[in-house]
Amino acid sequence: MKTVKVNIVTPDGPVYDADIEMVSVRAESGDLGILPGHIPTVAPLKIGVVRLKKDGQTELAAVSGGFLEVRPDQVTILAQSAETAEGIDKERALAAKKRAEDRLNKRSDDTDIRRAELALQRAVNRLDVAGN
Repeated sequence: MKTVKVNIVTPDGPVYDADIEMVSVRAESGDLGILPGHIPTVAPLKIGVVRLKKDGQTELAAVSGGFLEVRPDQVTILAQSAETAEGIDKERALAAKKRAEDRLNKRSDDTDIRRAELALQRAVNRLDVAGN
């Protein structure tokens, strides 16, 4: 089976590095499925799940936006933050979700609504990937 090298990188360093049969991401323009030999592409990513098909199994990673760069032999995801399902601290994600919900429910003039909504999206995405 043909594979493509996939790297997920954050400012803190690499999060994932493996040869994958297929990678699926949520780009700003919609969902993308990438197979080995895909045409070169660059796309901005939304907060979402990266699905990595390897040896018939699907591994998941949560990314908080960023960029996807596709070359025929390599896929690189540059994200502000990214975590594999195993690396997600569920308690921390639940606490972040609750904080964001509280901020949205107790809106005041100094509440940054967009920032709170994005924090909630990131927390929910992490919990989805962690299987909660």
